[in-house]
Amino acid sequence: MLREFEEQEPIGPAAHESGERARSRKRSAWEWIRFLLTLAILGLLLRSLVIAPYNIPSRSMTPTMRVGDYLFAAKWPYGYSRYSFPFSPSFIDGRIGSGRPERGDIVVFRSPADTDSDYVKRVIGLPGDTVQLIDGALFINGEEAMQVRIADYREPVGDTSECPQSLDTQLERENGELFCRTPRYRETLPGGRSYEILDAGNTTADSTQAVTVPEGHYFMLGDDRDRSADSRFPPERGGGVGLVPEENIVGRAMVIFWSTDGSASWFNPVSWFSAARWHRFGTRF
Repeated sequence: MLREFEEQEPIGPAAHESGERARSRKRSAWEWIRFLLTLAILGLLLRSLVIAPYNIPSRSMTPTMRVGDYLFAAKWPYGYSRYSFPFSPSFIDGRIGSGRPERGDIVVFRSPADTDSDYVKRVIGLPGDTVQLIDGALFINGEEAMQVRIADYREPVGDTSECPQSLDTQLERENGELFCRTPRYRETLPGGRSYEILDAGNTTADSTQAVTVPEGHYFMLGDDRDRSADSRFPPERGGGVGLVPEENIVGRAMVIFWSTDGSASWFNPVSWFSAARWHRFGTRF
């Protein structure tokens, strides 16, 4: 009888405390699950409707943006389309909201030929504009965008192939390091928007046919004019983007929140700080 008594479930205060602990553990687990789900939903809404992070993998927007820059793009200024959301849901048609890009804005978008990748360029031609380049000079609706030569853009390079000697670039060596100097200009669009561009010399992309931008589309250019595959070229995966439909526009570039020169190593935490380009943090567009 004593053995049977010992094997019975505890009764009284001890049993009550045991049950309370079990219920408390269940509540605690559910509260954590609910917290994580709430956090995930809020993160998804923030990335879809407010701001989203992007990095710059190519030099097409040099000198305004550099390879290794990380930026936030604002989603709300231009409204929303299927490409504003993860997985680009096909049930969203067109664009929701009345905001549209202005000439000179830097935008993140999807190429008509590659809707799985994000691109970043500057809006040059609005719907109805006629855009043409003649010997590197930009014309919008027959009016030339003023270009003023300023100090050359000087950047470190890994080897001589990164500084094309066939163009108007100059290779320099200083204290054992290689630098490339590229002619730089300040370009001012009709309407007054001003920014810096690079023009490395005469290339086939310096002169184009006049293109009238159709309704609901935009003409994009990179700030590094001779090393940017943009609306001067037909849409092609990994190449030109052609005229970009407004529904493909994701957001407006807002600010750089991180920038690295690429020399950091995951296994060397000290390099995370030495590789950071601190002076670029907080750069706004």
